Amino acid sequence: QVQLIESGGGLVQAGGSLRLSCAASGRTFSSNTMGWFRQAPGKERDFVAAITWSKSTTYADSLKGRFTISRNNVKHTVYLHMNSLKPEETAGYYCGAGLGTGLVYSRSSYTYWGQGTQVTVSS
Repeated sequence: QVQLIESGGGLVQAGGSLRLSCAASGRTFSSNTMGWFRQAPGKERDFVAAITWSKSTTYADSLKGRFTISRNNVKHTVYLHMNSLKPEETAGYYCGAGLGTGLVYSRSSYTYWGQGTQVTVSS
């Protein structure tokens, strides 16, 4: 079992930055692929970024250069640094943990999910 708790969301002006954190419990954290997804009201949960146990990273094409995913296997935490935020990126941001199989940008590759943290970007 892996439990995930996201934090760091909030209200930020357009162009601003936020750092999200996802704290994980469970012995297998260091071997998990960790991913961030986001979901706006009435829309599907979309892939943002992922990082494997070996710290290989993948990003949604539209986010490259603005978002950075990282992980600290000692602290069992994964981070998402978000820069130059846009109002259309207002959404709930969710952390997922997977076993490292399947496509990292697919929701079905993640077995465990956190409750999410809300990010609101004002114009």
